[in-house]
Order: sequence, then structure tokens, then C-alpha cells
Amino acid sequence: MTYKRIEDYGLIGNMHTAALVGNDGSIDWLCLPFFDSPAIFNSILDDDKGGRFSISAVDAVDNRQIYFPETNILITRFGSDHSAAQVTDFMPGHEEHDPAGDPWTGDSGDICCSDSKVIRLVHGVLGKTNMRMECTPAFEFAGTGHQVERTSNGVVFTSDAGQKLSLTANCEFDIENGSAFANFALDHGESIAFVLEQLESSSATPTSFTADEADEQFKETVEFWRDWVSKCTYQGRWREEVIRSLLALKLLTFSPTGAIIAAPTASLPEEIGGERNWDYRYCWIRDAALTIDAFMRMGYVDEARGFMRWLGSRTRESNGSSDSPLQIMYGIRGEHQLEEKTLDHLSGYRDSQPVRIGNGAYDQFQLDIYGELMESVYIYNRHGWPISYDMWMSLSGILDWVAGNWQRPDEGIWEVRGGRKHFVHSKLMAWNALAKGLKLADERSFPANRDLWISARDEIFHEIMDKGWNEEIQSFTQSYGSSVVDAALLQLLNIGALSPRDPRMISTLKRIEETLVRDSLVYRYDPEESLDGLSGTEGTFTMCTFWLAESYTRAGRLDDARFLFERMIGYASPLGLFAEETGPTGDMLGNFPQAFTHLALINSAFILNRALDQQQS
Repeated sequence: MTYKRIEDYGLIGNMHTAALVGNDGSIDWLCLPFFDSPAIFNSILDDDKGGRFSISAVDAVDNRQIYFPETNILITRFGSDHSAAQVTDFMPGHEEHDPAGDPWTGDSGDICCSDSKVIRLVHGVLGKTNMRMECTPAFEFAGTGHQVERTSNGVVFTSDAGQKLSLTANCEFDIENGSAFANFALDHGESIAFVLEQLESSSATPTSFTADEADEQFKETVEFWRDWVSKCTYQGRWREEVIRSLLALKLLTFSPTGAIIAAPTASLPEEIGGERNWDYRYCWIRDAALTIDAFMRMGYVDEARGFMRWLGSRTRESNGSSDSPLQIMYGIRGEHQLEEKTLDHLSGYRDSQPVRIGNGAYDQFQLDIYGELMESVYIYNRHGWPISYDMWMSLSGILDWVAGNWQRPDEGIWEVRGGRKHFVHSKLMAWNALAKGLKLADERSFPANRDLWISARDEIFHEIMDKGWNEEIQSFTQSYGSSVVDAALLQLLNIGALSPRDPRMISTLKRIEETLVRDSLVYRYDPEESLDGLSGTEGTFTMCTFWLAESYTRAGRLDDARFLFERMIGYASPLGLFAEETGPTGDMLGNFPQAFTHLALINSAFILNRALDQQQS
């Protein structure tokens, strides 16, 4: 089996679903019709039987991939000594958000279908290029069979469960063992368009485009993305990297509901051959709230409103639960149960098993989500759209709950599966939830249980200083009574709980540098310790490196911050994308692309650029 590196993929999508396209012209991951649907092409999880949709030049000796500037349109180029061709891959965009009304009380309704098309426009660039197309779907994560039949302008694949997938193009198709093939040649200037889509009914007519019609779709999609990029208010030093990160985050939004997924993939490993393989195609409260912070800083209010609409629905569903007002994560439509299963028939990326779909962490208790949530609401109210009374009453009920439940141990930001602890970061974020709630209440003169919130806020802070501090190692620790440090402790500085000149913060930062930093890359906790209840190790956590750059910035260490930030930028994929983690040789690990990483890049770039400007003024 031959697997591409994770960084050898680009992402296309339409805010309903997304596809990974390799630099060899192969779509190796696509779920239809939505992000959380079973994959139709998933050879990234099993190169032998996972299915793919490939278009490549037969005699190519070189291939490379770029994004069309300021878009999510991919161009894969193939070349030889005497010929060249390119494949332009895109999905026409979908936007359903309503810019009017109160997002907190909105309701997206049912989402039953999606007009998702993958358009692959193949164009001859030089000489005569012999091309080959292969389409081999593997429905239901390669868990069910299918049949294929010719149509007047292509083929239709029908799974044993009744799912239909059409592929059209102006060429001859061959059918063999459930796959469709096409061999064709393009002279300079000639083009052919392939259109892949799911048919919602047996009577639906497959879409077919001429090359000129596909080119019009291409131009409309370019205009869609460039119009969206034009709203970005960031004009700083790293605009190209920030724009690419924003475009990636936009592809991770589920437009019908406003939910934001953590990543579009499932079970890409955090260690090759290891068991840390998770399904990230869901909406984490923490990740989405922090993504909204990044969007808001860059001028994107509509995305924030979409998420607030989704969040409002989740809050109304909670009905004041005494266990926890909110789950840590939900499905993209707000599903509460995300049953985790293993797909034992798939070998996993580079034999990394188990392959998991669903996510068993959905019922974990993670106290920190309320701190990230209130941070985003505070920024949204100040810079986006003033929150409503109804929204505030829902939030104040949550803050009452935080004030009465912050003492409980939890699974923490890293979703450990080895039991609950009193994580310092979790307590810090409970403090932040109450601190931001009080600031918001004061700024808007909202009614609030101020005495309760102030008392709990101050009690949390005292306890962090007492039980979260290890006098022997002169550092805050991951959890009470521990001697292990955690990169999440950087948030003590980044959210303003401690001054960069506080002796405890200075010594904690030094301890993190000594313990967790390897050649400028940052582990989330000691890689020699198995702190999450699982065997094996993992790579450095890319988001944490950007967190450290932000901490250096806030501490006034601007030379260190810029060096670290720009060195981390150098670990991006050739297309400017990041996975969750970085391996020892610079290879990417974990699900890809990762919202956490890209939002941390945006926030770090924003804060560092502002500090550098102030230094020069």
C-alpha cells in the first residue's frame, strides 16, 4: 500500500461537506452529502479498498498543486518534457445564513438534502497529454457493495443501501469490477469537465457540464471566494497565511446551521501505528467558540452570527441540566449522541488502527468550555452584534451553574480517557467565564447574580494560586498535586489572568520551555508521560506553538515571538494548511486541516503584528 503524506493534500468544499485532493490528482476522502455522512471515497484510511476518484496524466514526471489565489479552488498540474495539463477542482459554494434577526432565537430547521457537486475541469496546457480517470467509490466507509451502469453521458453508481452517485463527462467510460475508467487525450487549449454528485432520488437527472459551462462555474466560484476574502480587515505582515487560514476555517463551517467542525476528517493518527485516532467531524463548543474569536478579529460577523444561532438552539435544549448545561460537543445539526464505533475492516492510515467514527467523548465533562464560550460572546457583543436579553438570560443561567459547579473534577481540554482530575486550565476557564460574564453585565447593565459570581470568581483564583502551584518545581502544573506542566497553562497569560511580569508566570513559562519545547515545537504535555489513559506517544501540538508565540508577544519578547511564529509557519503544507500535530521530522499528524491550529495562527498573527506596529511607532 502507498499512502501520501497528510501534507500532500488540499481541501475543497462548499460549507456542506469537503474533499481531500492529493497532489497526484486523487480525491481520497469525501463524505456525501454532508461532513458527517459516511465516506464515499476513503482510501486515505485504507489504500487498498477505501475508494478514490483520480484524474492524472499518464506520462507525467512532475506534479504540483496550488490554490487559485484567494480561493478554495485547487489546481493540480502535471508535466513531462513535451506535454502538460492541469485539473481544476472545486465545489460551488453554499451560503444559507440569515443576516437579519436575533441569532439566539433563530432555528435552522431540518436539513434533508444538499446540492453538492464536485467539478473537475481538465485542461490541456502544452502539447498533447494522455490522461486517465478512475472512479472507484466505496460506499459506507467501504462497508457495502454497489453496482454501476452507464447513462447517456456518464455512469451512475448505486450502493446496496440505495445511495446513488453520478459521474458525467463528454468522453467514453469503461466499467470494470465496480469502477469507471476513462482514457482521453487533450491537446493544448482543449478541456473536458467531470461532474460528480449524489442523486437525491432515482428520477433525478445527473448534472452534465460542457467545458465552457464548467468554466463559468469556475469563474462564479472564484468570485464567491474573492468576495468573501475582501471582507477581511487584516492587512498585517502575514496576510497571505492569515487569508489561507481563514479560507480553511470557512470550509469547516456547516452553513445550514452555523456549526463549525473541528476538522473534516476522521481517524488520521496522532502517532503512526498508534491508537489516538479520532473522528473530528463534529462541533466542539470550545473549538467553535475560539474560531469565532478569530473570525471576529478579522471582520467576519456573519460567521459569528451563524454560530450563535446554533449555540442558542443548544442552550434552549439544555433546560438547566444540573449535570452540565451544555455538552462539550454536538453533531452539526445539534445531535446529542455521537456513538463511537470502530471500523475493523479498514487498515487505517499507514496501518494506524483502530479506525474510529463517532466520538465517545461527547458525554465527557469539560469545565473549560464555558470560559471559551463567554470569551467569544464577550468579543461578539463588543465588536459584532449586541446580544439580546433572551441570550443574556440563557447565559446568566449558565454562569449561575458555573459558580455552583466549578469545584468538580473533569476530563479537561485534552479529553483524557484516564479519569477526571482537577485540571488547572479547567479552573482557569471557569474563572474566565465568570470574569467575562461580570464585565459583560457591567458594560450592558444587565441583571446578574453579581455577588454569587464575584465570590466564585475570587475563590477559583485563590484556589488556582494555592493548589495549582507547585513550590518545588516553581511552576503551575497540569492538575492539583501534580508535578507535570501543560502547554494549556500558557492561557494564564494569554487571557490576562496573570501579568507577564508576575514571578509565577515567568517561572512557569521557563518550565514549559525546558520541558515541552523541542526545536521550537511545543508538546501539549510531557511526551514521556502517558497522561490520557492511552498507550504510545504523539507529535508536538501545533496550536500550542502558536500559543507560545502569543505568550512571548504578551511578555514583550517580540524577537522570540516572531522567530517562533515564522518558524512554525515554515512547517505548513505546500498549500499553507496545518494538521493537528507535527511529527519529529516535520511530517503532519492527526486530522487535517485542523480548526484549532488555524485559529491559533490567526490570533497569534493578529496580536504579534499589532505589537510590532506599536514597537515601531
